[in-house]
Amino acid sequence: MMRYALAPAAVLATAAICLLAMTHAALAQEGNADAGKKVFAKCQVCHTIEAGKNKIGPSLHGVVGRKSASIEGFAYSDAMKNANVTWDEATLDKYLTNPRQMVPGTKMIFPGLPKAEDRANVIAYLKQAGAQ
Repeated sequence: MMRYALAPAAVLATAAICLLAMTHAALAQEGNADAGKKVFAKCQVCHTIEAGKNKIGPSLHGVVGRKSASIEGFAYSDAMKNANVTWDEATLDKYLTNPRQMVPGTKMIFPGLPKAEDRANVIAYLKQAGAQ
């Protein structure tokens, strides 16, 4: 009987540990804009967060929530024009993992960011920069 009396406590402890782990994972996915600014240095060769200024790649100011290939006058690849996605956090995460896999034929030669934490941080930075 004693064994069964302890089982609910063990279940509660396990549930608490799982909840803590899920909360930590959710917080990690939110990203850190300051850390993202450092990771974004890899992107600055081709992109800027300055509104209305394009480089080799389009301005990423306000990219979170924007439709793909939507900056007037920028010469997007046909692949990007046909991608028809909205750059929300999940889509950006997928794209930044491997751009050429998500949009085959894209002109972007960047291989991607393999670390989930780097992607989350860059997305947090882009969100912050677009809100300014």
